[in-house]
Amino acid sequence: MADGKILIEKLIRYSEKFLHLNNLDEEYIRNLLLKEFNIETPYNGDADFSEIEKMAVPDELVSEIIGYAKGNSVCAEGEEELFAAHIFGLLSPLPSEINAEFFRIKEESGISSACKYLYDISVMNWYVRKTDIDKNLKWEFKDGDNVLEITINLSKPEKDNKDIAKLLSLKNTGESYPACALCKENEGFKGNLKKPPRSNLRTVTVNLGGEEWFVQYSPYAYYTEHCIAINRKHSNMNVGANTCEKLFDFTDIFPNYFIGSNADLPIVGGSILNHEHFQGGGHILPMRKAPIKYGVSHKKYPLVSGGVLDWYNSALRFTSKSRESLSSLGAEFISFWKSYTDEEVNIFAEKDGKPHNTLSPIASKNGDEYTLELILRNNITTKEYPDGLFHAHPEYFNIKKEGIGLIEAMGLFILPGRLKRQTSEIEKILTGERKYCGSIKGDDELAVHSSMIKELTEKFGTKLTAEEAHGKVVDYINATCKSILECTAVFKKDGKGERAFKKCLGQFGFEIK
Repeated sequence: MADGKILIEKLIRYSEKFLHLNNLDEEYIRNLLLKEFNIETPYNGDADFSEIEKMAVPDELVSEIIGYAKGNSVCAEGEEELFAAHIFGLLSPLPSEINAEFFRIKEESGISSACKYLYDISVMNWYVRKTDIDKNLKWEFKDGDNVLEITINLSKPEKDNKDIAKLLSLKNTGESYPACALCKENEGFKGNLKKPPRSNLRTVTVNLGGEEWFVQYSPYAYYTEHCIAINRKHSNMNVGANTCEKLFDFTDIFPNYFIGSNADLPIVGGSILNHEHFQGGGHILPMRKAPIKYGVSHKKYPLVSGGVLDWYNSALRFTSKSRESLSSLGAEFISFWKSYTDEEVNIFAEKDGKPHNTLSPIASKNGDEYTLELILRNNITTKEYPDGLFHAHPEYFNIKKEGIGLIEAMGLFILPGRLKRQTSEIEKILTGERKYCGSIKGDDELAVHSSMIKELTEKFGTKLTAEEAHGKVVDYINATCKSILECTAVFKKDGKGERAFKKCLGQFGFEIK
């Protein structure tokens, strides 16, 4: 068990080094920690704390805090991680200090330095779980001129049965605070068994489209400096006439990041539709590298150039040095697409009063040139495809059943953590280490992969080397991810789909080059 007095001194030294603790506040913070750790008097000795300054992440200190909490009953059983986050929240600069310092650095040293300031604090105060993120499995799939990035997400913790059982004992007051996981009220929120800790969350406030928004980093990032821009108001996702203006406002503040919006409808949207937000960051996602397949122009927007992307789904890219022209085109096309119907290719703007067409718009900036990319989406369901006609089809559900949001539509797949365990067992079948008699019992975890296993064993047998087996499984996942993106294309890549796409563009007023 950690010595609480020494642990407090470690935390103070750590905060001075990595969390900008002013030495004038040292006694104050020490007294706060003494209270939290239920200790009467501070450490009075000459221990060596030099190793603290070499830390790249706070994990060792987190473990000591959790261990101390378990051994000294300073928090309720099962809430040790909440307690650790709370401690790092106390050690982090106040939100007002974060904002003042962020914009001071931006003014004096540029936006990249300001972002590094906020990101480094978010890592070192244990909000961005870098060690967990680094556990994710990652690889690239080169497919002709395009590349898909594929990850198996191992970073998000799964609740065990004890945690789930405890949820039943929590009183339901009929109120929810914060209203959702994205609300500004999460900043400093201790968390509970239902809601994750946000004591150590820090954000910066910005103005987008005349509204107050705030920007933070994702605790379980999918790529470099994965940030989230969130509307201060708890309002539903909305891709509308002013969305492009908001996105370009963001790129004017953060020209070092791309920013994009999930679609605002279920199936084709993200996992949170009840709070307007964007996702962005410093990574160049695969779709942004895709070439133009053919160009288009519009007489009304002579300052804008662009065309249809050579990409798996139906996407457009436009560039211009005139933000006003590009934003106007984007707003007009969003309105046009939301009301567009072409029954010959199963595109219906609405049925039974329910809208089905929407988009995922993405903005970026390079020097004085703006870029706007638009991914066309439709969430209609049919008897054959009750989970969505333009969603992953059932034969691919063993790999990915969840919705294909902005990040995946742009070519970075986030696959469920179960696949690491399951594919390892499939590889054992391909090497003969695990017996396979041509079928999998329904209660076996691999039953969901029955078709995959049948296909792989019929093609390659069960005497592969471990390396060969792994390669065949990865190839299967790669091909599946590609097929899922093709499922999401509202205009298919065959002749009928291409003609329908050009027809749509022509009705908007585009001339095909």
